[in-house]
Amino acid sequence: MTRESRHVMGAAAGLAALVPVYYLTEAGAKALRMGAAAAGPAPAGLACLAAVAVLVAVLTAWPAAALTCGVPLISAGALFALDTSAALGLAAALPWSGPTWDGLPPAELAEPPGTLAGLTGLYTIIGALLVLSALLPTRWRSILGG
Repeated sequence: MTRESRHVMGAAAGLAALVPVYYLTEAGAKALRMGAAAAGPAPAGLACLAAVAVLVAVLTAWPAAALTCGVPLISAGALFALDTSAALGLAAALPWSGPTWDGLPPAELAEPPGTLAGLTGLYTIIGALLVLSALLPTRWRSILGG
């Protein structure tokens, strides 16, 4: 396998991972918000964010995948930070609005996907970790990289 084909496969893997990372981060943030509002535990939030952590750990082993997934996440986080209304408009155009959480007011159910994770900076943090992992020397990368 040539170096170029590994980069192309890494970019494809990063793009494929972008969708689950985006939606799982939002689902985890919503579940944690529900747990905080109910003053109780939020195991669904922990499970979603743990799944994101596993995906990020796998992506850090492959610099092309980490960059391809991390740069759009940083861009989404920057858009939420700089122009919230434009970010909400783009998020509202996404095809899936996330799982329906029982007990949420209708206004919260109508939030575009990514709103909570974008406004809290989770996308920026996750994207920055991915990009920084791709820029690190090979010996400092994820233990999954070998």
